[in-house]
Amino acid sequence: MAMENDSAVTEFILVGLTDQPELQLPLFVLFLVNYAATVLGNLSIMNLIFLNSHLHTPMYFFLFNLSFIDFCYSFVCTPKMLMSFVSEKNTISFRGCMTQLFFFSFFVSSECYVLTAMAYDRYVAICQPLLYMVVMCPRFCCLLMFIIYLMGFAGAMVHTGFMIRLSFCDKNTINHYMCDISPLLQLSCSSTYANELVSSLIVGTFLIFSSLIILTSYAMILLNIIQMSSGNDWSKAMETCGSHIITVTLFYGSGLLTYVKPSSAMSVDQGKVFSVFYTIVVPMLNPLIYSLRNKDVKVAVRRTIKRITG
Repeated sequence: MAMENDSAVTEFILVGLTDQPELQLPLFVLFLVNYAATVLGNLSIMNLIFLNSHLHTPMYFFLFNLSFIDFCYSFVCTPKMLMSFVSEKNTISFRGCMTQLFFFSFFVSSECYVLTAMAYDRYVAICQPLLYMVVMCPRFCCLLMFIIYLMGFAGAMVHTGFMIRLSFCDKNTINHYMCDISPLLQLSCSSTYANELVSSLIVGTFLIFSSLIILTSYAMILLNIIQMSSGNDWSKAMETCGSHIITVTLFYGSGLLTYVKPSSAMSVDQGKVFSVFYTIVVPMLNPLIYSLRNKDVKVAVRRTIKRITG
């Protein structure tokens, strides 16, 4: 994709999360620790799944991809945010801004679809346990992930392509810590109607599609759990879904608070704070959620430590 248009603007200035001097250093340290924890946590999950054969199941295949997405995701948003805390003028070129927008759109869409696939996986595991390994066979799982990445790529191409066609005349200060769709549209000196329409259609479609699958999957799981006579079966079913429910709630909740709101409901600064949760905090929390609430991962950690020290 050619990243050239007739814009007078060749670079953008990222305002960052806050312009208060007394908060710059504490926030830099806080998000640097967050960044290190995100990279270390997601790399650890990926290594555990790769090295332990008992984790080579559909559930952990999707978890591996979720960690991979979060690991890559952290490189898209966090470095430029950290730069805004320590540099006087945090700039990004037009080409760099469009590249960041593309990968941001790609990974956020892919994460949404992976969480949807994980909900379907839990539905099959609990409601159709005898057919689980037949339905969720390796070929089907790989095909599902290919479709997920393809859909994420297609959505990112459309978002970025429509953004590149806009003109940016004189205003080049983005009131955000990254190149997101909404703050960029506010700077354009050309008509943004097509962009807003396409953005609403794409985001609305994948949100409705994903939410419908997730809600339907958990409605069926709930009905199945209610019919279980054994308390042990009920506890096991809730344990296997608990981590995913927490992850979905955090990701979708923070995303909806950021984007699905009336224009006058909150300031731009409040929107930036909410976006921190799904772009920076959630990728760090996912490894903790899946490791602290999961017996299989705990066993894998002990085996890996024993293998290294023994």
